[in-house]
Amino acid sequence: MKYVEEAKKIVSLVGGEKNIISLVHCATRLRFELKDEKKADKEALNKLSYVMQVVISGGQYQVVIGSAVSDYYEAILSITKLGKGQSEEASGAKGNVVDRVMKVISGAFSPLIPVLAGAGMMKALLTILIEFGAMGYEDSTYLILSAAANAVFYFLPIFLGITLAKQFGGNPYVGGAIGAALLEPNFTGLLTAEGVNFLGISVTPIDYASTVFPIFIAMIVYGLLDKGLKKIIKRELQLFLVPMLSLMIMVPFTVILFGPFGTTFGNVVADIVVWLFNFNKVIAGLLLGAAYPFLTILGLHWGFTPITLQNLESFGGDMIEGVCVCAVFAEVGIAIGAYLKGKKGSRIRGIAGPNILTGLLAGVTEPILYGIIMEYKRLFAVVAIASGLGGAINGLFGVLNTAYVFHNVFSMAMQAYSPFYGYLIGIAVAMAAGAVLTYFWGITEENMKDFVPENAAETVEAAGAAIGNAESQSTAGAAIGTAADAAAGEERCITLLAPMSGKVVPLKEVPDEVFASGVAGQGAAVLPEEDCLCAPCAGRVSMVFPSGHALGLTTSDGLELLLHVGLNTVMLNGDGFEMLVKEGDQVSAGTKLLRFDREKIKKAGYSLISPILVTNAEDVKDILPPQNEAVRAGEEFYKVLV
Repeated sequence: MKYVEEAKKIVSLVGGEKNIISLVHCATRLRFELKDEKKADKEALNKLSYVMQVVISGGQYQVVIGSAVSDYYEAILSITKLGKGQSEEASGAKGNVVDRVMKVISGAFSPLIPVLAGAGMMKALLTILIEFGAMGYEDSTYLILSAAANAVFYFLPIFLGITLAKQFGGNPYVGGAIGAALLEPNFTGLLTAEGVNFLGISVTPIDYASTVFPIFIAMIVYGLLDKGLKKIIKRELQLFLVPMLSLMIMVPFTVILFGPFGTTFGNVVADIVVWLFNFNKVIAGLLLGAAYPFLTILGLHWGFTPITLQNLESFGGDMIEGVCVCAVFAEVGIAIGAYLKGKKGSRIRGIAGPNILTGLLAGVTEPILYGIIMEYKRLFAVVAIASGLGGAINGLFGVLNTAYVFHNVFSMAMQAYSPFYGYLIGIAVAMAAGAVLTYFWGITEENMKDFVPENAAETVEAAGAAIGNAESQSTAGAAIGTAADAAAGEERCITLLAPMSGKVVPLKEVPDEVFASGVAGQGAAVLPEEDCLCAPCAGRVSMVFPSGHALGLTTSDGLELLLHVGLNTVMLNGDGFEMLVKEGDQVSAGTKLLRFDREKIKKAGYSLISPILVTNAEDVKDILPPQNEAVRAGEEFYKVLV
């Protein structure tokens, strides 16, 4: 598995498997609960290239990974026993009251976020289809799709019964059954009945569909009941007797006591939020908007989820997410401002560029928060100002979020906000304020080292090294021209040298779909006639694959190259490869990078065709293909216009 080595490193740095009580993940974070946080090495974790940030909040040790978090999660499960049952200590008290409450809320909703978001987007799409007359409320197609969209919300007590029972050490399926009992037709049939009682005790039937708070309270008590029953019932009888007694006790207690109390509590919380907005919508929007990014940094934004779902059910819209949406677009604006401030090839552009798209398309902005905002002090003020301004505007217009969705361009297209014009004004102001303040004020002069191309000062020196290693005067001339152009900041042509002698293979003819399609990058390939791979230009070794079959180079111009020996040769696990450089090394054109055994690779059944690719082709103007059918190492291979 690709991420196993990185996963082992993460597990080691959080104190080892024995120090881990439980592990869950959300959209961007691995959320550990540790026995002893002092055993974890936060500084070392932050230094890992694949870790964006480490946050300790809500009783959890949160390792922020980004979009690949699920891959790392699966890799950790594959190398540990964490997936074979949560430790009983996971349900124990840990940290202060706030930490424990946030841990419970996060653990309850994190596994459900994908299906909640997907179903919420589906509900928004159905609303659009109805508005445009594409279908009606009575159409069978609408009813079928509506069932798919509504199911997770209607049966939310069941899903929460499962996730909460896991946290409190109970049987998750018994927890789900307790939630299901509240929605079972025999019980829902009592909603309109009078004089309902249980063994003479008065019962007030309530519609528990889509509710949140009652099942939270019920599962806390069920966790304690399950442990108590197991202590007094013989192990031979526990299989059926513990679940039977749990259902017999918990369902009546829930409908008599916990349900009404939880419903009342939820209504009170929602009423407080409504009161705040009724008191002053602008102030409420300003405060919530400004605070939301910092709650997200700490992982405390999950605390709004139960209230949001309660508001959607009770009022048909949620004013909290109606203003907090501005924080997402303010953070995207900050990334845009940072990207514009940076120069081609700079570290900040490498972070900001992809995450602008992640924020807009997915509504996930943790990479911006941890990778950009937390790196530069002034941006804390910028994100608060931009988010607060947008929130105040949305508060003024009384914007409501009308479906549980991720805040992105798709929820915008589906108009999951009302009034829509107020929403558009609010997010536009938030994004513009974030971009403008970042560009003109948020980045100081001392920050500018991160906004220029890496190794720019070494351009002429690298060109000189290329001259010394080039096999012809024309190659040396090209190197001098590249350095001069770089110094002048003008459009230029970069000549890549052949890294080895052999037959030239056009990329589209490479017998591998990923390479041939250009997904991995643009360029060409070589069928080698020798056993050594050399650098096609001067640059820094930015990546070395553990299996030794490939590496990455980054030039002073910001060009990112992937040099890959053979196809599928990663399966050899390094057998037949000898890496001659290490990550971070500066190399000149012609420097020997790795040796490989052609005969061993062929005998193992793998192709020797070796792609030499520009992986950030979207940042260059054009790539001119090779002009010859064969090349010698050190000769011109192909050119890149930047």
